[in-house]
Amino acid sequence: MKIAMIIVRTLMGLFLLFASISYFFNLVKPTTPPPPATVTYMNGLAVVHLMPIVKGIELICGLLLVIGRFAALATVVIFPITVNILLLHIYADPANIGGSIILLVFNLFMAYYYRKNYAPIFAVK
Repeated sequence: MKIAMIIVRTLMGLFLLFASISYFFNLVKPTTPPPPATVTYMNGLAVVHLMPIVKGIELICGLLLVIGRFAALATVVIFPITVNILLLHIYADPANIGGSIILLVFNLFMAYYYRKNYAPIFAVK
């Protein structure tokens, strides 16, 4: 189980690093135009300048996951972003949903692996 977690943690970290670095340096050009719903969503995020913040969080969490430090914290921090990515693809761009499903499965696997670290959060006092 530990080896599987290291593989999943590293793959998820590299996935997040690639997504954030390609955003900041404009490395990947889309081959086809995105669907209109995706354009509307991204325009809404551009108005409030939210994408640089989200991509910065992805970059930090990706680095933490790749180096293996604070992986339990990075798993919790990146989870809402992962769910948002999945929901975007479900409603606006279902043709490209594969990567977001893989990212969510990796995130859930890591949350399951680190479940003992999260137990004090749910303790009733």
